[in-house]
Amino acid sequence: MGDVVPLAKDNNVALKQAKHDPTLSQLLRREAAEKELEFDPNYLSTEYVDFLDPHDVLAFKKSGVQDGVYKNLRLAKYQIDATLDLHGKPFREARQTLFEFIRDCHQRNIRVLLVRHGKGINSKPFPAVLKSYVNKWLQEMPEVLAFHSAMACHGGTGSTYVLLKKSDEKKAENRELHAKR
Repeated sequence: MGDVVPLAKDNNVALKQAKHDPTLSQLLRREAAEKELEFDPNYLSTEYVDFLDPHDVLAFKKSGVQDGVYKNLRLAKYQIDATLDLHGKPFREARQTLFEFIRDCHQRNIRVLLVRHGKGINSKPFPAVLKSYVNKWLQEMPEVLAFHSAMACHGGTGSTYVLLKKSDEKKAENRELHAKR
């Protein structure tokens, strides 16, 4: 270090930095990070779920739903206004499709739905994977008031009747219709 001499201040030495293009792995990591930051309005859970038996009956009712209304849903006494078939769909596609379908039906004032998810007898590695997740997802959605496995003529335990809340628009219309003046 004894023979090291500092550079003169007036010496204009420009350090050249080599410009490198990002590698393929860097580009892929950046793309994955950007996708992770994107907001996903779909709040349906992808976490672990307790798997159901393929022949289990799905039944759920939020508090406040009248027993008579639930019984009529269970016995298919309401007209089915829309149907969704999730048979054979991959997990992520089924999750997104169900989320968008429920939201769309609620906005259009559609109240009674039939969701065909299948029994899942032959699904691998666990039976009834999609059925188990549909059960969990429907309970997570605020638009859903109640659901029950369908009657045999509509698919039995491989399908589910779903009752949705009235939209805000329909509630206001009912209030106006029944207002005491």
